[in-house]
Amino acid sequence: MAIYAVGDIQGCYVELQQLLKQIQFDPAQDKLWLVGDLVNRGPDSLAVLRLVKSLGDSAITVLGNHDLHLLAVAEGAAELHRSDTLDEILHAPDRDELLLWLRQQRFFYAADDWVLVHAGLAPQWSVQQAAQLAFEVETALRGDDYAVFLARMYGNTPNSWDDELTGYKRLRVITNAFTRMRICTAQGDMEFKFKGEVEKIPADYLPWFDVPQRKSQDATIIFGHWSALGLKVLPNVIALDTGCLWGGPLTAIRLDNREIIQVPCATPVAKNW
Repeated sequence: MAIYAVGDIQGCYVELQQLLKQIQFDPAQDKLWLVGDLVNRGPDSLAVLRLVKSLGDSAITVLGNHDLHLLAVAEGAAELHRSDTLDEILHAPDRDELLLWLRQQRFFYAADDWVLVHAGLAPQWSVQQAAQLAFEVETALRGDDYAVFLARMYGNTPNSWDDELTGYKRLRVITNAFTRMRICTAQGDMEFKFKGEVEKIPADYLPWFDVPQRKSQDATIIFGHWSALGLKVLPNVIALDTGCLWGGPLTAIRLDNREIIQVPCATPVAKNW
């Protein structure tokens, strides 16, 4: 059995199919770990959702900000953006089935010393605490009041974790750390507008994974979300968003030997945001 972690797909169905063929993926034996952002801005988000759903237990995906955006739009909790490519899903005959499946997915997954997440872990969180906090937002998203959660998850404040937070402020911070964070201060204050290269990070901020004494340092964290960061493979950090959507490759890593597998982008999407 082989486990392959795959970077942000964002509707790049052709490349996903090519990647699965290249690694000779066998759903009866192998596992796919997907870092989230299955959908949006790419050309065929509907086919990606259907494929990943069809893989059943052979695929483990965590939710990204674009996946949550799809759910929020479907519930009327958010409006479509000019660059969104979600209409095909929203009008699909199996729309409700796909969205229900998406709501059941994780924000966080851990096995052995590996952690899978879309954006990152707040530096104040241990792996054990992150698992507990993920369960809180997963419960909210799967519950009867999930539409309220989707409406209340938006916003940049509070921007730092505090164990005393309650209610939707608490859920918002957890959601933002798991799905939107790229940089923060050494104290863990998150900033959400920055999307650029490491060399352009604003003063007093640093990548979340470079925060000194980060409490999750003992695990190897696999994440995506930050295409300008690109492929980064360190002993305890693996970043896999190589911007397939924008013309970069779609990237996978085989976990047992850290072999990198990539397929080129078939049809780059122009950035219009």
